Amino acid sequence: MHRYDDSFWRALDTLIEGSEIIIDRPKGTAHPKCPDLIYNVDYGYLKDTASMDGAGIDVWVGTAGNNIDAVICTVDLLKRDSEIKLLIGCTEEEKATVYETHNRFPNMKGIFIRRESRDGA
Repeated sequence: MHRYDDSFWRALDTLIEGSEIIIDRPKGTAHPKCPDLIYNVDYGYLKDTASMDGAGIDVWVGTAGNNIDAVICTVDLLKRDSEIKLLIGCTEEEKATVYETHNRFPNMKGIFIRRESRDGA
């Protein structure tokens, strides 16, 4: 059953508003353990938060403002974990890039959940 609940997105808005965004993998840099993976969108985390891996909640920060646009839920078969990653201010091209990044390798897959408008469009 799919049911849109704006309170989920408002909770994420509150989390982001009360957090410092740390970009530790700027656009154009390589992943520290996988040099073939170049970040084409700024990637980082929310300081003083916690995710499944024990580190801060991951964020992709685009060039189109400060609003949370979407989330991507990932499964990493090598690390045997799953996570949620927040997309903040991403253009449509940046969203496509993030999706492609998380589905590029056979051992990592992600699903993209877009924030709907209040009228359900």
